[in-house]
Order: sequence, then C-alpha cells, then structure tokens
Amino acid sequence: MTQSSVDVPDGSANRVKVLLPFPFAGPFDYLAPAEMALQPGDVVIVPLQRSAAIGVVWDAAASIPPEFQASVAALVAASRLKPVAARIDAPPMPRASRRFVDWVAGYTLTPPGLVMAMALRVRAGATPRVAQAWIAADPLPPEVRLTPARRRVLAALPGTPTDTRSLAAAAGVGIGVIGAMAAAGLLLPAALVLAPAFGRPDPRHVDAATLSAAQSQAASGLRDSVRARRFSVTLLDGVTGSGKTEVYFEAIAECIDQGRQALVLLPEIALSSQWLQRFTRRFGVAPAVWHSDLGSRARTIAWGAVAAGAARVVVGARSALFLPFTDLGLVIVDEEHETAFKQEDGVTYHARDMAVVRARLSDAACLLVSATPSLETLANVQAGRYGRVALTARHGGASLPAVAAIDMRDAPPARGTFLSPVLGSAIAETLAAGEQAMLFLNRRGYAPLTLCRACGHRLQCPNCTAWLVEHRARRVLTCHHCGQAGPVPQACPACGASASLTPIGPGVERITEEVRAAFPEARLLVMASDTLPGPAASAEAVRRIAAREIDLIVGTQIVAKGWHFPHLTLVGVVDADLGLAGGDLRAAERTVQLLHQVGGRAGRAEAPGRVLLQTYAPEHPVMQALIANDFTRFMQQEAQSRRPGFWPPYGRLAALIVSAADASAADEAARALGRNAPAAEGVQVLGPAPAPLAILRGRHRRRLLLRTRRDIAVQPLLREWLASVTLPRGVRVDIDVDPISFL
Repeated sequence: MTQSSVDVPDGSANRVKVLLPFPFAGPFDYLAPAEMALQPGDVVIVPLQRSAAIGVVWDAAASIPPEFQASVAALVAASRLKPVAARIDAPPMPRASRRFVDWVAGYTLTPPGLVMAMALRVRAGATPRVAQAWIAADPLPPEVRLTPARRRVLAALPGTPTDTRSLAAAAGVGIGVIGAMAAAGLLLPAALVLAPAFGRPDPRHVDAATLSAAQSQAASGLRDSVRARRFSVTLLDGVTGSGKTEVYFEAIAECIDQGRQALVLLPEIALSSQWLQRFTRRFGVAPAVWHSDLGSRARTIAWGAVAAGAARVVVGARSALFLPFTDLGLVIVDEEHETAFKQEDGVTYHARDMAVVRARLSDAACLLVSATPSLETLANVQAGRYGRVALTARHGGASLPAVAAIDMRDAPPARGTFLSPVLGSAIAETLAAGEQAMLFLNRRGYAPLTLCRACGHRLQCPNCTAWLVEHRARRVLTCHHCGQAGPVPQACPACGASASLTPIGPGVERITEEVRAAFPEARLLVMASDTLPGPAASAEAVRRIAAREIDLIVGTQIVAKGWHFPHLTLVGVVDADLGLAGGDLRAAERTVQLLHQVGGRAGRAEAPGRVLLQTYAPEHPVMQALIANDFTRFMQQEAQSRRPGFWPPYGRLAALIVSAADASAADEAARALGRNAPAAEGVQVLGPAPAPLAILRGRHRRRLLLRTRRDIAVQPLLREWLASVTLPRGVRVDIDVDPISFL
C-alpha cells in the first residue's frame, strides 16, 4: 500500500507518534485525522518512503534511547507530516506492553522498533478471516427452483448458522451450490458464533488437599503473593521430585480466581508435552501455548486470545513475554537457572530477568522455580530483594538418589569404548531388575571431531572456528554453529589418504551404538534435539517411557529438564568433566546444575535411584558437591570466589563483539574501541582479544568485556563509549548486557 502526503487543514488532525518495527532511532511523527481519534497502542498503517508499513501509536512521553538521540531530526512542521493511512481493526497494544518494550530497548541498547516487532503479530494489509455462515431464508423465495442438491442443503441446515464448508460437506454438494443458493436468496448470511479458542481453567477441578503438608504450606504463601495484587518476586526452591509444579499450580489457581492472566515460561518447549498433561489434569482444560513451532494460524489465534483476555493461562518459550496481556497477574519462570532463557540472536535478552521486569510493570507476582537456583537469584534472595519458599523433601516419600563417582583412571573402558565396566555392570543389574536406565552425554551426533590418521588434519567448518561434527545416522559432517553440512569425504582433503579419517570422541549416537552392542535385548530410545524435533515427538517419547516400552534412554541435555519417569532408577553420566573445560565464568555452576538435574531423574517413585558419574577428576569441587548432595555449600563457595573481582552477580558485565568480513577491519575497529574504553574507579575493560569463536558464519570476531561494580550502570558507559568511535562500513558491534555465553 502506498500513501502520499496530503494537505491537512489546521485543527483537522493531531500529531501522533508511531513506532515502526524497524531499527530506527525512535517513533516517527504522523498526522491523524480527527475522526480517527487514535490512542496510544492503536495498530495503524502509515506511509513510509514509497511503501506502507504497520506500526503502533506510541506514547507521547516515550523516551528515545540516548544512544539514538543524535540521529533524531528536529521536530518536523505539521504541514510536512504525512497522515496515518488507516487504523487496523486489531486489539491495541496494552500500556504495560509498551512500557515493557521501552524498558527492554533501553536496557539492552536495542532500537525500540526491533523490540516492538517481537510483540506485534498483525500484518499490514491483512484482515481477520471470518468464516461465512448461512441460515435458510424464511419464507423461501417461491419463484426459485429447488433442485435435489438444493433440497439436501436445506435439509442439512441444523437451525443454527453453519459455515460454507461444513454445510457443503453435510449435504454432499460442492461449495458452488452454496454460493448459487445465496445468490438466489435461498440462503441468508448470518453471524457465526465461534467456540472459544481456549477453555477457562477451573481452579477447583482437582482438590488441592492432595498436596502434602509441606506443599500446602508453600502453596499458601504463593497464593498470598498473588492475592496481594502487587509486584513481588519469590524463589520456589525445591529438590528434584518435590512437587514444585503442583505447588505453583496453586498460585495459578489463585490468579484465575482473581480474574487475571498467568504466564508460565519453560526453557525447552519439548517439556510442554508432559507439563500440559499435568496442567490439564489439575484444571480440566489445556492452556494456550506459545512457541516457534506453532503454525501461523495457531499463533494468530493464541495472540488474539491473549489480547482479548480469553486466554487465562499461557505456557510458552521466552518470546511469550511479549504477548499483549490485558491484566497479567502472575509470571512463572520454571527451571529459572537454565541458560536456554537467554536469547543470543537479534534482541539479546535474558527471559528470566525480563520476566521480573514484566511482572513489575504489571503489578504482578513473579515466581522463579528451580531445584538448583542460579547464583544471581540466590544473591537477590540473600539481599532481601526476593522472597524464598523451600521444599526440602521429595513428594510421596521418595528418597533422593545416591550419587557416586567412577574414577576412570582406576576403571577405564575397554579400548574403543566409552563406558566403564562399573557403569556397564550397573546397567545390566538395572535392566535385569526390570527397571529403566538412562545414559547422559551432552554432545549430539556420533563424534565431535574427525581426524586424519595419516597427516593429523582435523576437519573444520569453512565458516567458523569449530570442528565439524559427524552425524552418522544422517551420514553428514555438520557445524553446530552455522549449519554447514556435507558428506563425510572418502579421502583426507589435506593429504589425500584414503580410508584414513577417524572419529574422535563420543556423541550420543556413538554411545547408542556401544550400548546396543552390549545390551542387544534392551529397547533403546535416543532423546536429543535431533531425534525429538518438537512437542509431539517428545510426547510420544514420554508415553513410551511411561508405558515401559523403553528400557534404556540415551540423551543430551534435553533429558535434564523436568521429566518425571517413575520407573527410572539408574542415571549414568558418560563424561561428567565435559562442561568444566574452557574459561567460562559459570562453567562450574552450570555443571553442578546440569548434572544435579540429570541425576534428579532417578528414583522419583518407590524404587530408590542411583547416579554414577564417569570422571577423571573425582576430587574436583563439582564432583564432591554432587556426591555429597550439598548444592548450598557449593554455591556459597562459588559466591566467595566471585565477590573479590566483582564478577556477576556481585558486579556488572557487558560484552562487545566486533565482527567484520575482513580480519584486519575487525582488528582495527576493536583497537579503536580499546583506545577509547571508559576509565574510572570500579570500571575495567578486558580486551580486545579474539573471541573464542574467532570466526562465525564467515565473520571475524573480536571481543571486549566491560566490567563494573554493581552500583555502576553499564548502559550510560556503553552509550558514551560507542558514540566516541566511528565504525567503518561493514563492521558491526553487537552488545550483550549480562552475557551468559562467552563464545
């Protein structure tokens, strides 16, 4: 759609600000004809250059991020402004959503239009599709001939408005017959009453008295926080299997009773299958679901139901934070410690932290749920900013699994294999007892590296500083960073030696091959993102495990996230040392959390569970914490090690990643930033240095880290720093405030 500028008489139009979903400095000024009576939040179509764009009428007092103010032109005279072309018949963006967009943009130093784009689900030129419905004319026009087909249509009408396709199918006629009858006056158009897209959850569908005394006490406190109808943050901290989900369901029940909406964020949408079953049992209906695997129609329906207030409970991925809730009363972040809540591409934000902000802007309660809370959350609890509710025992009398280390120096695997005889014997005993076992290795594919035995050449991605991973099931080598894939070569590309390429190290495919050979009678299931591409596949896997159609599970980190497998009694960790390599600030914390969560899958019912950790460093503090089941002491030690250097959460951190297609251009820009780095007490800049992934998707990358005391905000420093350097064309600087990954 194209809209040209028109002359508007004085007083016949109002100046309005419209935020567009593009990386502009801020909202643009347009003229709105008086008869439109536009309000902030209205969705409109406006002219933009020679085309048209969709946007949202923004608040007049909305602040433009300081880093963009220099590029904003002076106020344009009203006579030069273009008028708003049209207002779209769509729910307006609520005030809390607009405030959230502004807040995220300011905190992450992102153009506000790019943040708003995540919240806008209406396309320019699109109108809602409403199915045409029909009723019989009464009386029928006497002059119109009734053919047998027309008589069948009239007989098929149930007495209520019926849509075209349903009526044609019921009468056994083509759609053209329906159209001809309407043209002849035999059928009259009527409004089609659509059933609600989502049922209303019933807070009393299941009696809350089924909770244990400890659960009931915890649930009571959470209900009180929702009933207060004001912002609060509470950590729901409970050991694995303690029934945290059932407890926070009571907070959701209170939110529904209050007539408000609830949002639950899950780190992996694959988890939604089992979670949805539990929710439906508790409330009688399924909630609205929001994630990237939904089709466009399902997303449109869900978005509209949230905007209309009809979707009372939403469960989804991190992007669900940007849905247009009309009255959000509760935000829950399940497995709050999970790094999957950090969005690394596009707008870089941490959904856990933004969930707290979203709750504050809506006067809502926020629950952070985990058996292994992040150090950031624990520090906020200790400082009194967050409350805490703890569940210290497993539900139903189940005991925590016993954890032991297998010293791989004393009990090494046979040549060419990766499972210690100790672990192999434990698997055999478990299967003989009719119980289920799980092997965990956080590495997809068959082997992480392919090496030439003749010359030592290692097959590397041509676009990234990363090895190519063999996926033997698909017969390809692939890069897990850029997606580059190709067949395994027959000869070494460096020296030409044939049959010399050898897989080095194990992935889950290789472990599956090993256990299939060792336990040929066992029924195996591989749980990885490659084998469980979506919620439907996950639901089928859960069904097969619960039905005891599976004896042995081999999985990556997806198996660590909240599953309840009552017949699983043994968990074996193939490489417990894997996450400790490298210089990641949170490597030890992540490893403890991940392995504790994996081990927590064992012994969740009557039969006791056990966890075996294959490690070459059983004396490591991480292994000792897992064996002693002393997560609290480990986190206290971790806190002590970070405080002196004001590392997060006791200081602030921001990463600047400089990238360019040419290495020298990246180096030059990084050095310029280094020369202009801020210098003040409590402020330190590390770098520039090559990023751990020095080349990613063909771009050369250099990294600088800004570290400050906790009482120093990094955003003003970053704005001033970036404004002091003029970057060459083709050089990009990506900013990551509060980085999680250091690649």
